[in-house]
Amino acid sequence: MRVSEYVSYDAVGLAELVAGREVTPAELEAAAREAAAAVGPRINAVVETWPADDDPRPGSAPLAGVPFLIKDIGVTMAGRRTELGSRLAAGLVAPADSFLMARLRRAGLVTIGRTATPELAYDITTEPVLYGATRNPWDPTRSAGGSSGGAGAAVAAGVVPIAHATDAAGSLRIPAACNGLFGLKPTRGRVSMGPDADEVFSGLAVQGAVSRTVRDSAALLDAISGPEPGDPYVVRQPSRPYAQEVTRHPGRLRIGVLAQAWGGRRTTAPVADALSRTARLLESLGHHVAPVTVELGVDWEEFVLANARLMTVNLAATVDGLAAALGRPVDSSTLEPVSLAGHRYGQRVSGPLFAAALAIRNRVARSLARFFEGHDILLTPTLPELPAPLGAQAEGAQALDGLGWIARVLDRAPFTMAFNVAGTPAMSVPVTADPGTGLPIGMQFAAGHGLEGRLFRLAGQLERAAPWSGRTPAVWAGRHRGQAASGTSAPGATPG
Repeated sequence: MRVSEYVSYDAVGLAELVAGREVTPAELEAAAREAAAAVGPRINAVVETWPADDDPRPGSAPLAGVPFLIKDIGVTMAGRRTELGSRLAAGLVAPADSFLMARLRRAGLVTIGRTATPELAYDITTEPVLYGATRNPWDPTRSAGGSSGGAGAAVAAGVVPIAHATDAAGSLRIPAACNGLFGLKPTRGRVSMGPDADEVFSGLAVQGAVSRTVRDSAALLDAISGPEPGDPYVVRQPSRPYAQEVTRHPGRLRIGVLAQAWGGRRTTAPVADALSRTARLLESLGHHVAPVTVELGVDWEEFVLANARLMTVNLAATVDGLAAALGRPVDSSTLEPVSLAGHRYGQRVSGPLFAAALAIRNRVARSLARFFEGHDILLTPTLPELPAPLGAQAEGAQALDGLGWIARVLDRAPFTMAFNVAGTPAMSVPVTADPGTGLPIGMQFAAGHGLEGRLFRLAGQLERAAPWSGRTPAVWAGRHRGQAASGTSAPGATPG
Protein backbone atom coordinates (compact mmCIF):
# COMPACT_ATOMS: atom_id res chain seq x y z
CA MET A 1 0.00 0.00 0.00
CA ARG A 2 1.40 3.38 -1.01
CA VAL A 3 1.53 6.08 1.65
CA SER A 4 -0.73 8.26 -0.52
CA GLU A 5 -3.36 5.52 -0.29
CA TYR A 6 -2.71 4.70 3.37
CA VAL A 7 -3.43 8.27 4.51
CA SER A 8 -6.79 8.31 2.69
CA TYR A 9 -8.25 5.91 5.27
CA ASP A 10 -9.13 6.46 8.89
CA ALA A 11 -8.46 3.79 11.51
CA VAL A 12 -11.85 2.11 11.13
CA GLY A 13 -11.36 2.03 7.36
CA LEU A 14 -7.91 0.48 7.68
CA ALA A 15 -9.24 -2.15 10.08
CA GLU A 16 -11.96 -3.01 7.55
CA LEU A 17 -9.29 -3.54 4.87
CA VAL A 18 -7.39 -5.84 7.23
CA ALA A 19 -10.55 -7.75 8.13
CA GLY A 20 -11.28 -8.21 4.44
CA ARG A 21 -7.69 -9.42 3.90
CA GLU A 22 -7.12 -6.69 1.31
CA VAL A 23 -4.03 -5.55 3.21
CA THR A 24 -2.00 -7.03 6.05
CA PRO A 25 -1.03 -5.39 9.35
CA ALA A 26 2.59 -5.66 8.26
CA GLU A 27 1.85 -3.66 5.11
CA LEU A 28 0.10 -0.98 7.13
CA GLU A 29 3.02 -0.86 9.55
CA ALA A 30 5.41 -0.39 6.63
CA ALA A 31 3.28 2.47 5.27
CA ALA A 32 3.17 4.13 8.69
CA ARG A 33 6.93 3.89 9.03
CA GLU A 34 7.40 5.39 5.59
CA ALA A 35 5.01 8.21 6.46
CA ALA A 36 6.89 8.87 9.70
CA ALA A 37 10.20 9.02 7.87
CA ALA A 38 8.77 11.35 5.22
CA VAL A 39 7.42 14.00 7.59
CA GLY A 40 9.56 13.41 10.68
CA PRO A 41 12.40 15.85 9.97
CA ARG A 42 9.92 18.67 9.37
CA ILE A 43 7.69 18.26 12.43
CA ASN A 44 9.67 16.24 15.03
CA ALA A 45 6.56 14.57 16.41
CA VAL A 46 7.69 10.96 16.91
CA VAL A 47 10.63 10.48 19.28
CA GLU A 48 11.10 6.73 18.83
CA THR A 49 9.81 3.89 16.69
CA TRP A 50 10.25 0.16 17.18
CA PRO A 51 9.32 -3.09 15.43
CA ALA A 52 5.78 -4.03 16.33
CA ASP A 53 5.43 -6.93 18.72
CA ASP A 54 1.68 -7.31 18.16
CA ASP A 55 0.28 -9.50 15.40
CA PRO A 56 -3.51 -9.27 15.68
CA ARG A 57 -5.65 -11.68 13.74
CA PRO A 58 -7.59 -9.85 10.99
CA GLY A 59 -11.08 -8.95 12.16
CA SER A 60 -10.42 -10.13 15.71
CA ALA A 61 -10.94 -6.67 17.23
CA PRO A 62 -12.48 -3.37 16.09
CA LEU A 63 -9.13 -1.77 15.24
CA ALA A 64 -7.12 -4.90 14.45
CA GLY A 65 -3.99 -4.17 12.46
CA VAL A 66 -4.10 -0.36 12.66
CA PRO A 67 -0.73 1.37 13.32
CA PHE A 68 -0.73 3.37 16.54
CA LEU A 69 1.49 5.69 18.58
CA ILE A 70 1.51 6.20 22.35
CA LYS A 71 2.47 9.38 24.13
CA ASP A 72 5.75 9.47 26.04
CA ILE A 73 3.81 9.82 29.30
CA GLY A 74 0.62 8.46 30.83
CA VAL A 75 0.90 4.90 29.49
CA THR A 76 3.56 2.22 29.84
CA MET A 77 4.48 -0.54 27.41
CA ALA A 78 6.56 -3.41 28.74
CA GLY A 79 10.19 -3.20 27.69
CA ARG A 80 9.84 0.22 26.03
CA ARG A 81 11.19 3.56 27.16
CA THR A 82 8.88 6.07 28.81
CA GLU A 83 10.95 9.20 29.40
CA LEU A 84 8.18 11.72 30.18
CA GLY A 85 9.85 14.25 27.91
CA SER A 86 12.45 14.88 30.60
CA ARG A 87 16.18 14.42 31.12
CA LEU A 88 15.29 13.34 34.64
CA ALA A 89 13.66 10.18 33.23
CA ALA A 90 15.95 9.68 30.21
CA GLY A 91 16.40 5.99 29.46
CA LEU A 92 13.62 4.86 31.81
CA VAL A 93 12.18 1.53 30.63
CA ALA A 94 8.72 0.35 31.66
CA PRO A 95 8.69 -3.08 33.35
CA ALA A 96 5.08 -3.88 32.44
CA ASP A 97 2.06 -2.80 30.45
CA SER A 98 -0.32 -0.39 32.15
CA PHE A 99 -4.02 -1.25 32.13
CA LEU A 100 -4.52 1.14 29.22
CA MET A 101 -1.76 -0.48 27.20
CA ALA A 102 -3.34 -3.89 27.72
CA ARG A 103 -6.65 -2.54 26.39
CA LEU A 104 -4.94 -0.96 23.39
CA ARG A 105 -3.47 -4.37 22.56
CA ARG A 106 -6.85 -6.05 22.95
CA ALA A 107 -8.33 -3.47 20.57
CA GLY A 108 -5.95 -4.85 17.93
CA LEU A 109 -3.84 -1.70 17.60
CA VAL A 110 -0.25 -2.17 16.48
CA THR A 111 1.87 0.24 18.52
CA ILE A 112 5.02 1.24 16.66
CA GLY A 113 6.41 4.14 18.68
CA ARG A 114 5.96 7.06 21.05
CA THR A 115 5.21 10.73 20.49
CA ALA A 116 6.68 13.88 21.94
CA THR A 117 5.45 15.57 25.10
CA PRO A 118 6.70 18.66 26.92
CA GLU A 119 8.63 17.86 30.06
CA LEU A 120 6.34 15.99 32.47
CA ALA A 121 3.34 17.10 30.34
CA TYR A 122 3.64 20.46 32.09
CA ASP A 123 3.03 22.85 29.19
CA ILE A 124 0.53 23.63 26.43
CA THR A 125 3.23 23.62 23.76
CA THR A 126 5.58 20.73 22.99
CA GLU A 127 9.10 22.13 23.05
CA PRO A 128 11.12 20.02 25.52
CA VAL A 129 14.88 20.24 25.95
CA LEU A 130 15.12 16.44 25.75
CA TYR A 131 14.17 16.11 22.09
CA GLY A 132 13.43 19.59 20.79
CA ALA A 133 10.35 21.38 19.51
CA THR A 134 7.48 19.66 17.76
CA ARG A 135 6.26 21.75 14.82
CA ASN A 136 2.76 22.33 13.56
CA PRO A 137 2.20 20.59 10.18
CA TRP A 138 -0.02 23.49 9.05
CA ASP A 139 2.73 26.04 9.68
CA PRO A 140 6.05 24.68 11.02
CA THR A 141 6.89 28.05 12.59
CA ARG A 142 3.97 27.56 15.01
CA SER A 143 3.28 25.37 18.01
CA ALA A 144 1.52 22.01 17.66
CA GLY A 145 0.05 22.57 21.12
CA GLY A 146 0.56 20.45 24.18
CA SER A 147 0.97 18.48 26.07
CA SER A 148 -0.07 15.90 23.44
CA GLY A 149 1.59 17.95 20.69
CA GLY A 150 3.54 15.05 19.25
CA ALA A 151 0.37 13.00 18.90
CA GLY A 152 -1.47 15.93 17.29
CA ALA A 153 1.26 16.68 14.78
CA ALA A 154 1.77 13.00 13.87
CA VAL A 155 -1.93 12.38 13.21
CA ALA A 156 -2.40 15.65 11.34
CA ALA A 157 0.58 14.89 9.10
CA GLY A 158 -0.71 11.39 8.29
CA VAL A 159 1.71 9.17 10.20
CA VAL A 160 -1.15 7.35 11.92
CA PRO A 161 -4.91 8.00 11.79
CA ILE A 162 -5.28 8.10 15.59
CA ALA A 163 -2.87 8.36 18.52
CA HIS A 164 -2.94 8.16 22.29
CA ALA A 165 -3.19 11.46 24.18
CA THR A 166 -3.76 12.67 27.71
CA ASP A 167 -5.53 15.77 29.05
CA ALA A 168 -4.94 17.50 32.40
CA ALA A 169 -5.60 21.13 31.41
CA GLY A 170 -6.57 20.85 27.75
CA SER A 171 -3.58 18.71 26.74
CA LEU A 172 -5.66 16.67 24.28
CA ARG A 173 -8.08 19.35 23.08
CA ILE A 174 -5.41 22.04 22.55
CA PRO A 175 -3.34 19.94 20.10
CA ALA A 176 -6.57 18.87 18.41
CA ALA A 177 -7.41 22.54 17.87
CA CYS A 178 -3.91 23.51 16.74
CA ASN A 179 -3.64 20.62 14.27
CA GLY A 180 -7.17 20.46 12.84
CA LEU A 181 -8.17 17.21 14.57
CA PHE A 182 -10.99 15.79 16.64
CA GLY A 183 -10.25 15.20 20.30
CA LEU A 184 -12.60 14.23 23.12
CA LYS A 185 -11.63 14.41 26.79
CA PRO A 186 -13.67 11.73 28.60
CA THR A 187 -15.33 11.95 31.99
CA ARG A 188 -13.00 11.50 34.94
CA GLY A 189 -12.75 7.78 35.68
CA ARG A 190 -13.98 6.66 32.26
CA VAL A 191 -10.53 5.21 31.44
CA SER A 192 -8.34 3.67 34.11
CA MET A 193 -5.08 5.33 35.15
CA GLY A 194 -3.87 2.11 36.80
CA PRO A 195 -2.23 0.19 38.07
CA ASP A 196 0.50 2.67 39.05
CA ALA A 197 -1.94 5.49 39.86
CA ASP A 198 -5.57 5.94 40.82
CA GLU A 199 -5.70 9.62 39.83
CA VAL A 200 -3.14 11.81 38.05
CA PHE A 201 -2.82 15.48 39.01
CA SER A 202 -5.54 14.90 41.64
CA GLY A 203 -8.10 13.81 39.06
CA LEU A 204 -7.42 16.59 36.56
CA ALA A 205 -5.83 14.22 34.02
CA VAL A 206 -7.61 11.69 31.80
CA GLN A 207 -6.67 9.34 28.96
CA GLY A 208 -7.91 9.72 25.40
CA ALA A 209 -6.86 10.19 21.80
CA VAL A 210 -6.70 12.58 18.87
CA SER A 211 -7.97 11.47 15.48
CA ARG A 212 -8.86 12.73 12.03
CA THR A 213 -12.43 11.34 12.18
CA VAL A 214 -15.03 11.23 14.91
CA ARG A 215 -15.75 7.53 14.49
CA ASP A 216 -12.13 6.62 15.20
CA SER A 217 -12.20 8.33 18.59
CA ALA A 218 -15.53 6.69 19.36
CA ALA A 219 -14.25 3.24 18.46
CA LEU A 220 -11.15 3.72 20.58
CA LEU A 221 -13.07 4.96 23.61
CA ASP A 222 -15.32 1.90 23.34
CA ALA A 223 -12.18 -0.23 23.54
CA ILE A 224 -10.40 1.52 26.42
CA SER A 225 -13.24 2.60 28.73
CA GLY A 226 -14.33 0.70 31.79
CA PRO A 227 -13.07 0.07 35.33
CA GLU A 228 -10.09 -2.01 36.34
CA PRO A 229 -9.43 -3.76 39.68
CA GLY A 230 -8.61 -1.23 42.37
CA ASP A 231 -9.92 1.86 40.57
CA PRO A 232 -11.21 4.40 43.11
CA TYR A 233 -14.58 4.87 41.45
CA VAL A 234 -16.66 3.63 38.54
CA VAL A 235 -18.38 5.79 35.92
CA ARG A 236 -21.69 4.48 34.60
CA GLN A 237 -21.10 2.73 31.29
CA PRO A 238 -23.02 3.93 28.20
CA SER A 239 -26.22 2.22 27.11
CA ARG A 240 -24.82 1.61 23.63
CA PRO A 241 -21.34 1.71 22.04
CA TYR A 242 -20.00 5.18 21.27
CA ALA A 243 -19.32 4.00 17.72
CA GLN A 244 -23.09 3.74 17.25
CA GLU A 245 -23.71 7.20 18.69
CA VAL A 246 -21.73 8.88 15.90
CA THR A 247 -24.42 8.13 13.32
CA ARG A 248 -27.41 8.83 15.58
CA HIS A 249 -29.26 12.15 15.40
CA PRO A 250 -28.49 14.31 18.45
CA GLY A 251 -31.98 15.80 18.65
CA ARG A 252 -32.61 19.50 19.18
CA LEU A 253 -30.04 20.61 21.74
CA ARG A 254 -30.01 23.62 24.04
CA ILE A 255 -26.57 25.06 23.34
CA GLY A 256 -25.12 27.94 25.32
CA VAL A 257 -22.32 29.98 23.73
CA LEU A 258 -19.53 31.47 25.85
CA ALA A 259 -17.39 33.75 23.68
CA GLN A 260 -15.10 35.11 26.41
CA ALA A 261 -13.50 32.95 29.08
CA TRP A 262 -13.75 33.46 32.85
CA GLY A 263 -10.26 34.99 32.86
CA GLY A 264 -7.13 35.01 30.77
CA ARG A 265 -6.83 36.32 27.26
CA ARG A 266 -9.67 37.83 25.31
CA THR A 267 -10.86 35.88 22.29
CA THR A 268 -9.19 37.26 19.16
CA ALA A 269 -11.13 38.36 16.08
CA PRO A 270 -10.38 35.30 13.87
CA VAL A 271 -11.51 32.93 16.62
CA ALA A 272 -14.58 35.02 17.49
CA ASP A 273 -15.57 34.97 13.83
CA ALA A 274 -15.15 31.18 13.73
CA LEU A 275 -17.31 30.88 16.84
CA SER A 276 -20.06 32.95 15.20
CA ARG A 277 -19.94 30.79 12.08
CA THR A 278 -20.18 27.66 14.22
CA ALA A 279 -23.19 29.04 16.08
CA ARG A 280 -24.94 29.77 12.79
CA LEU A 281 -24.19 26.23 11.57
CA LEU A 282 -25.69 24.80 14.75
CA GLU A 283 -28.82 26.93 14.29
CA SER A 284 -29.14 25.70 10.71
CA LEU A 285 -29.07 22.15 12.06
CA GLY A 286 -32.07 22.91 14.26
CA HIS A 287 -30.44 23.53 17.63
CA HIS A 288 -31.41 26.31 20.03
CA VAL A 289 -28.29 28.47 20.34
CA ALA A 290 -27.96 31.47 22.64
CA PRO A 291 -25.20 33.44 24.44
CA VAL A 292 -24.82 32.51 28.11
CA THR A 293 -23.04 33.52 31.27
CA VAL A 294 -21.52 30.55 33.07
CA GLU A 295 -20.64 30.78 36.75
CA LEU A 296 -17.37 29.08 37.62
CA GLY A 297 -18.22 29.00 41.32
CA VAL A 298 -15.04 30.88 42.30
CA ASP A 299 -13.26 33.94 40.98
CA TRP A 300 -10.49 33.52 38.43
CA GLU A 301 -7.65 34.21 40.87
CA GLU A 302 -8.94 31.52 43.26
CA PHE A 303 -9.28 29.13 40.33
CA VAL A 304 -5.70 29.72 39.17
CA LEU A 305 -4.26 29.46 42.68
CA ALA A 306 -6.09 26.20 43.44
CA ASN A 307 -4.91 24.61 40.22
CA ALA A 308 -1.36 25.79 40.81
CA ARG A 309 -1.40 24.08 44.20
CA LEU A 310 -2.90 20.85 42.85
CA MET A 311 -0.53 20.64 39.91
CA THR A 312 2.70 21.65 41.64
CA VAL A 313 2.20 19.32 44.61
CA ASN A 314 1.67 16.43 42.21
CA LEU A 315 4.62 17.55 40.10
CA ALA A 316 6.87 17.69 43.16
CA ALA A 317 5.86 14.18 44.20
CA THR A 318 6.55 12.84 40.71
CA VAL A 319 9.93 14.56 40.48
CA ASP A 320 11.04 13.40 43.92
CA GLY A 321 9.97 9.83 43.16
CA LEU A 322 11.85 9.74 39.86
CA ALA A 323 14.97 11.31 41.36
CA ALA A 324 15.03 8.75 44.18
CA ALA A 325 14.36 5.78 41.89
CA LEU A 326 16.96 6.78 39.30
CA GLY A 327 19.55 8.28 41.64
CA ARG A 328 19.56 11.63 39.87
CA PRO A 329 19.68 15.17 41.23
CA VAL A 330 16.81 17.64 41.01
CA ASP A 331 18.54 20.58 39.38
CA SER A 332 19.09 22.30 36.04
CA SER A 333 20.95 19.27 34.70
CA THR A 334 17.77 17.20 34.84
CA LEU A 335 14.86 19.65 34.78
CA GLU A 336 13.82 22.70 32.79
CA PRO A 337 13.30 26.04 34.61
CA VAL A 338 9.49 25.86 34.76
CA SER A 339 9.59 22.32 36.14
CA LEU A 340 12.14 23.34 38.78
CA ALA A 341 10.00 26.32 39.73
CA GLY A 342 6.91 24.10 39.98
CA HIS A 343 8.83 21.60 42.09
CA ARG A 344 9.95 24.31 44.53
CA TYR A 345 6.46 25.78 44.76
CA GLY A 346 4.81 22.40 45.28
CA GLN A 347 7.17 21.49 48.11
CA ARG A 348 6.01 24.58 50.01
CA VAL A 349 2.25 23.92 49.72
CA SER A 350 0.96 22.73 53.09
CA GLY A 351 -1.55 19.97 53.67
CA PRO A 352 -4.38 22.37 54.61
CA LEU A 353 -3.74 24.49 51.51
CA PHE A 354 -3.83 21.37 49.33
CA ALA A 355 -7.13 20.32 50.93
CA ALA A 356 -8.49 23.83 50.28
CA ALA A 357 -7.57 23.45 46.61
CA LEU A 358 -9.56 20.22 46.47
CA ALA A 359 -12.50 22.09 47.95
CA ILE A 360 -12.23 24.60 45.08
CA ARG A 361 -12.34 21.66 42.68
CA ASN A 362 -15.62 20.60 44.25
CA ARG A 363 -17.12 24.11 44.02
CA VAL A 364 -16.29 24.35 40.32
CA ALA A 365 -17.78 20.91 39.64
CA ARG A 366 -21.02 21.79 41.45
CA SER A 367 -21.33 25.14 39.68
CA LEU A 368 -20.88 23.67 36.20
CA ALA A 369 -23.33 20.87 37.08
CA ARG A 370 -25.96 23.51 37.81
CA PHE A 371 -25.34 25.05 34.38
CA PHE A 372 -25.86 21.70 32.66
CA GLU A 373 -29.19 21.24 34.43
CA GLY A 374 -30.56 23.91 32.08
CA HIS A 375 -28.37 23.35 29.00
CA ASP A 376 -27.36 20.32 26.99
CA ILE A 377 -24.10 21.71 25.60
CA LEU A 378 -21.72 24.60 26.25
CA LEU A 379 -19.89 25.90 23.17
CA THR A 380 -16.65 27.87 23.52
CA PRO A 381 -13.52 28.32 21.43
CA THR A 382 -10.94 25.71 22.38
CA LEU A 383 -8.28 28.43 22.38
CA PRO A 384 -8.76 32.20 22.29
CA GLU A 385 -6.21 32.68 19.50
CA LEU A 386 -4.55 30.92 16.58
CA PRO A 387 -1.64 28.54 17.30
CA ALA A 388 1.21 30.53 18.85
CA PRO A 389 4.65 30.93 17.29
CA LEU A 390 7.25 28.48 18.58
CA GLY A 391 9.07 29.95 21.57
CA ALA A 392 6.30 32.35 22.56
CA GLN A 393 5.21 30.35 25.60
CA ALA A 394 8.76 30.24 27.01
CA GLU A 395 9.50 33.97 26.77
CA GLY A 396 10.41 35.19 30.24
CA ALA A 397 9.47 31.87 31.83
CA GLN A 398 12.69 31.66 33.85
CA ALA A 399 11.45 34.55 35.98
CA LEU A 400 8.19 32.81 36.93
CA ASP A 401 7.52 30.83 40.09
CA GLY A 402 5.18 27.84 40.15
CA LEU A 403 2.07 29.97 40.49
CA GLY A 404 3.22 32.35 37.78
CA TRP A 405 3.71 29.49 35.33
CA ILE A 406 0.25 28.02 35.88
CA ALA A 407 -1.19 31.53 35.57
CA ARG A 408 0.53 31.84 32.18
CA VAL A 409 -0.76 28.46 31.00
CA LEU A 410 -4.33 29.32 31.99
CA ASP A 411 -4.02 32.81 30.51
CA ARG A 412 -3.27 31.32 27.10
CA ALA A 413 -5.72 28.42 27.41
CA PRO A 414 -8.53 29.79 29.61
CA PHE A 415 -11.43 27.72 28.22
CA THR A 416 -10.29 24.14 28.74
CA MET A 417 -9.24 23.74 32.38
CA ALA A 418 -12.69 24.11 33.95
CA PHE A 419 -13.77 20.74 32.56
CA ASN A 420 -10.68 19.00 33.91
CA VAL A 421 -11.49 20.45 37.31
CA ALA A 422 -15.15 19.40 37.06
CA GLY A 423 -14.27 16.01 35.58
CA THR A 424 -16.82 16.38 32.78
CA PRO A 425 -16.41 15.48 29.09
CA ALA A 426 -15.46 18.06 26.49
CA MET A 427 -14.32 17.85 22.88
CA SER A 428 -12.50 20.01 20.36
CA VAL A 429 -13.96 19.83 16.86
CA PRO A 430 -12.21 21.29 13.76
CA VAL A 431 -15.40 22.85 12.46
CA THR A 432 -13.72 25.66 10.57
CA ALA A 433 -10.47 27.40 9.64
CA ASP A 434 -9.11 30.92 9.52
CA PRO A 435 -9.66 32.33 6.00
CA GLY A 436 -6.58 34.52 6.23
CA THR A 437 -3.98 31.91 7.21
CA GLY A 438 -5.71 28.61 6.49
CA LEU A 439 -4.94 27.52 10.06
CA PRO A 440 -7.53 25.26 11.69
CA ILE A 441 -9.64 26.63 14.54
CA GLY A 442 -11.06 24.22 17.09
CA MET A 443 -14.40 24.70 18.77
CA GLN A 444 -14.93 23.20 22.22
CA PHE A 445 -18.21 21.51 23.14
CA ALA A 446 -18.75 20.45 26.76
CA ALA A 447 -21.51 18.36 28.33
CA GLY A 448 -22.55 17.13 31.74
CA HIS A 449 -20.96 14.27 33.66
CA GLY A 450 -20.94 10.97 31.78
CA LEU A 451 -22.52 12.36 28.61
CA GLU A 452 -19.87 11.48 26.04
CA GLY A 453 -22.62 9.89 23.94
CA ARG A 454 -24.31 13.26 23.50
CA LEU A 455 -21.04 14.79 22.39
CA PHE A 456 -20.37 12.00 19.87
CA ARG A 457 -23.85 12.40 18.39
CA LEU A 458 -23.30 16.13 17.93
CA ALA A 459 -19.77 15.63 16.59
CA GLY A 460 -21.02 13.15 14.01
CA GLN A 461 -23.67 15.60 12.88
CA LEU A 462 -21.10 18.40 12.56
CA GLU A 463 -18.71 16.16 10.64
CA ARG A 464 -21.44 15.35 8.13
CA ALA A 465 -22.60 18.97 7.83
CA ALA A 466 -19.15 20.57 7.62
CA PRO A 467 -16.64 17.81 6.75
CA TRP A 468 -13.01 18.57 7.47
CA SER A 469 -11.24 15.43 6.22
CA GLY A 470 -10.49 17.05 2.87
CA ARG A 471 -8.37 19.76 4.51
CA THR A 472 -4.74 18.69 4.75
CA PRO A 473 -1.74 20.58 6.16
CA ALA A 474 1.39 21.81 4.40
CA VAL A 475 3.35 18.88 5.85
CA TRP A 476 1.32 15.85 4.78
CA ALA A 477 2.58 12.31 4.26
CA GLY A 478 0.04 11.83 1.48
CA ARG A 479 2.21 13.91 -0.83
CA HIS A 480 5.07 11.47 -0.39
CA ARG A 481 5.46 9.05 -3.27
CA GLY A 482 7.18 5.94 -2.01
CA GLN A 483 7.27 2.23 -2.69
CA ALA A 484 3.96 0.40 -2.78
CA ALA A 485 3.33 -2.64 -0.63
CA SER A 486 1.03 -5.34 -1.90
CA GLY A 487 -2.64 -4.80 -1.25
CA THR A 488 -5.43 -3.14 -3.16
CA SER A 489 -7.62 -0.12 -2.76
CA ALA A 490 -11.13 -0.49 -1.47
CA PRO A 491 -14.22 1.71 -1.54
CA GLY A 492 -15.06 3.81 1.47
CA ALA A 493 -11.72 5.58 1.89
CA THR A 494 -11.85 8.90 3.70
CA PRO A 495 -10.76 11.76 1.39
CA GLY A 496 -7.20 12.77 2.17
